[in-house]
Amino acid sequence: MLLPKRAKHRKQFRGRMTGKATRGNKIAYGEYGLVATEPCWMTGNQIEAARIAISRYTKRGGKLWINIFPHKPVTKKPAEVRMGKGKGNTEFWVAVVKPGRVLFELGEVTEETAREALRLAAHKLPCKTKFVSKADLENAAAPKQTIEGGAE
Repeated sequence: MLLPKRAKHRKQFRGRMTGKATRGNKIAYGEYGLVATEPCWMTGNQIEAARIAISRYTKRGGKLWINIFPHKPVTKKPAEVRMGKGKGNTEFWVAVVKPGRVLFELGEVTEETAREALRLAAHKLPCKTKFVSKADLENAAAPKQTIEGGAE
């Protein structure tokens, strides 16, 4: 189970998941990636289940990078406890994922292998995702060229 070694603050507010990811929205290490298309909280167990699905399908060939980590504590009160008396204890840890965030990256495998491995991983995750390649993201981010000039 993924969780931080130590935390500066034990408890946090829930927060909002508005907007798109401004960091971690490009493929930095591998050739192919799995990108979130909607906001969600991803637990350490979900990240680990996706990692296992990818590594089993690729038979530990290729390289896998996990670009998210659960830094946010989520608290919960025990069952059958009355309202009040303070905030509950930390139950689990989540990674806050915004649309556009690259969750996993794969390299040194064929596109078909990467596509199928990331499809299997996507079934383990709580939000909708899409498969992208490094070339796709670079072409989408490139500015459109306009032809200027002509008869005046």
